[in-house]
Amino acid sequence: MIFGAITNSWREQLPSHSVKELVGEAVRKGAKHIELRQTCLGECEEGAGDDWRPNLEGLREVVQAYPALTFDLAMALPCLTEKIDPQGEGFQAALAGAKLVGGPQPHLRVVDPAPFDSPWDSPGDIPEEALGLSGLATEAARQGVIMSLENSALPIRNMAMLVEHVRSIVSESAGQHLGLCPDPTNQLRRFPDSDPLAELEALPLDMIKIVHFKQMSGGETHLSVDDGDLDCRRMRDILDAKGYTGAAIMEIPSDADVFNNLEASFRYLDS
Repeated sequence: MIFGAITNSWREQLPSHSVKELVGEAVRKGAKHIELRQTCLGECEEGAGDDWRPNLEGLREVVQAYPALTFDLAMALPCLTEKIDPQGEGFQAALAGAKLVGGPQPHLRVVDPAPFDSPWDSPGDIPEEALGLSGLATEAARQGVIMSLENSALPIRNMAMLVEHVRSIVSESAGQHLGLCPDPTNQLRRFPDSDPLAELEALPLDMIKIVHFKQMSGGETHLSVDDGDLDCRRMRDILDAKGYTGAAIMEIPSDADVFNNLEASFRYLDS
């Protein structure tokens, strides 16, 4: 796995530092991958909501400053609850940003923040709006962009059901470009009686495009990845056993000491 950081951990530092400076600090603490998250990109983004756009020149400057790193771009996109136009300006701008930062393997992670009342029991429960992912996945694949999905209100098994269903109605190439960003701690927070690591273990390797590590106890998120309600070392071992070699992002909270917390997270998972 390639241990990395995410820019929304740096909310406290962004008002007084550039993204390029903060990426450099993460590198000094051992990060090998950076997830560039919408709303936490400082000089590398403009606008908000539907009007959000990546600043391609700003992103280019960051990527060129750290040629040894890998990057992905992440954005909020209500793709499970609204029909999104694959040719729309917002999605096309995000694909352009993902291609700019992603090098030979561009990756766009999309997060639908919408809550759902309950998990889905079968593919028939998947909202019609979510099937619009077929068009988005097809367009992303046409441009060579991997697209991973996340929704913190649904268990990993539901998101896998969705990807399997969409894969069944698109081309093989488009289907292979579509996958998940599993975050077992998010599931445990919402469904404390579930076993998110068993659901992670059940995923086919080709469905896991990127993963998030975080920790909590009693509903409170820890400042670093360590011991807590989720067995993060078991999560690491599951991914290793599958042969997962992609990015593993420490999605730790913003804090004045965030970079030392990032380094401590790497040490914990390396131990």
